[in-house]
Amino acid sequence: LKNKKIISLVDSNKFVGYNKNGSALTSVLLKNNNLHVDIQIDRNHSVGATHAAGVKDVVLEAAITAIADFEDSVSAVDAEDKSVIYRNWTGLMKGTLSDKFMKGDKQVSRVLNQDKSFVSAATGKPFMLPGRVVFLVRNVGLHMMTDAVKFADTGRMVPEGLLDLMITALASFHDVGPAAKSLQNSRTGSVYIVKPKQHGPEEVQFTVDTFSRAEQLLGIPTNTLKIGIMDEERRTTVNLKECIRPAKSRCIFINTGFMDRTGDEFHTSFYGGPFLPRAGVKKAPWLQAYEDWNVDTGIETGLLGVAQIGKGMWAAPDSMADMLKTKGAHPKAGANCAWVPSPTAATLHVIHYHETFVQAVQQRLAAGGHRSKLSDILLPPFLGSTKITPAEIQRELENNAQGILGYVSRWVGLGIGCSKVPDIHDVGLMEDRATLRISSQHVANWLYHGLVTREQVIETFKTMAQVVDRQNGTTEGYHAMSPEFKNNEFQAALEMVFNGINAPNGLTEWTLTKFRRAEKARQNGSRL
Repeated sequence: LKNKKIISLVDSNKFVGYNKNGSALTSVLLKNNNLHVDIQIDRNHSVGATHAAGVKDVVLEAAITAIADFEDSVSAVDAEDKSVIYRNWTGLMKGTLSDKFMKGDKQVSRVLNQDKSFVSAATGKPFMLPGRVVFLVRNVGLHMMTDAVKFADTGRMVPEGLLDLMITALASFHDVGPAAKSLQNSRTGSVYIVKPKQHGPEEVQFTVDTFSRAEQLLGIPTNTLKIGIMDEERRTTVNLKECIRPAKSRCIFINTGFMDRTGDEFHTSFYGGPFLPRAGVKKAPWLQAYEDWNVDTGIETGLLGVAQIGKGMWAAPDSMADMLKTKGAHPKAGANCAWVPSPTAATLHVIHYHETFVQAVQQRLAAGGHRSKLSDILLPPFLGSTKITPAEIQRELENNAQGILGYVSRWVGLGIGCSKVPDIHDVGLMEDRATLRISSQHVANWLYHGLVTREQVIETFKTMAQVVDRQNGTTEGYHAMSPEFKNNEFQAALEMVFNGINAPNGLTEWTLTKFRRAEKARQNGSRL
């Protein structure tokens, strides 16, 4: 220290490695709660020169896993789009994926990191730590069809999820096959596939059967293809143990997804009555019961030390201080992983896992028994006797309309599946299709139960379209919705609401795909 006092670790076992350049120490590697901390030392560095011990940086092992997404966060509606996604996944599996982009006025290049070498504090021998996350890949659900590939004899479309499965597995040969390269993704010879939008045990069983069939066709060992089960549909939630059962040899995570789960709750209970405003829905008993039920079930089915038990996304990428204050609740609830919108958010969120040893929390929860009640999960968040004024109804409608239009205008018009979309208060939120599912189902429910009228919905959407046009006024290629309100973006938004009652499970994919394809055709026609 500056006063020449030497401070040692309270627990010397947390010192696990180091690096030197000659006799000069350049790195001290610590391990806390099974996570590494690399204290980098360089007295000649601009930061290190100002520090008493020459520390230039502290690197936190943060995102242990990440998900490459084929689903909710991409806009992929045809063979052209799907080929880009498949090419990126192949590049990850080969270890060759790279990118160049402008950051401010400078071009920045990104490549996959090499593994990191340290000297063991215990043995003095060198050892390696991975320099990259372990990538999972989210395929689309069982409900989508695609003409990216067709049956040769009839020209019929094929199930998009099965196409995703085969391409995912084929590309992963570069990682787990006989020609695997040095920058490996899986250290255990597995391929990690996240499967969304599954409704109950029968659909999980179907997924497991298709995984087995793919392994047979490709000649790879049984159980190479692992599954991450998204617990985001009501039928899956209440039958979660039976969903895990057929996947017990493959399951590498269960994860709550409160946004899609809320959308499915709305659609499932649609006819029962009008729902609370969305802020009230978040406070209703079913939501906390659902979150606890997922953790409790994961513990009871033996996932501790075997699979991730995960929580949902922090959707405000510019509100990192708020995230630091609140997202620590996830490890305290027993989740050993949780979703964040950026590398910066991952690095900050890992601090919560240094503060809370989640394995100890899980052991305590295991000893305490099941907390949540099925009766709470099955209690829909209806408005009931709660009184809301016409002004409150209108504000809720405006908030939903602006959110729908803000996302749809980019998905349909620009082909952007996930981005930082300004909300009605101009706060950027990371939005994907789950947000549309909630908002469109909420408006459709209030329309059906007479809290709003069709004319009121249309006029509100027109007003909010002008807000969204202003928010995107400087976005290259943006197609304004006002004043005509006839373009594909605006019509897609209205269809999601007015067809909300008939949309299977309240999903928005079919409407988005239809209007995105129409918009691509319009844009290609205008270029010709």
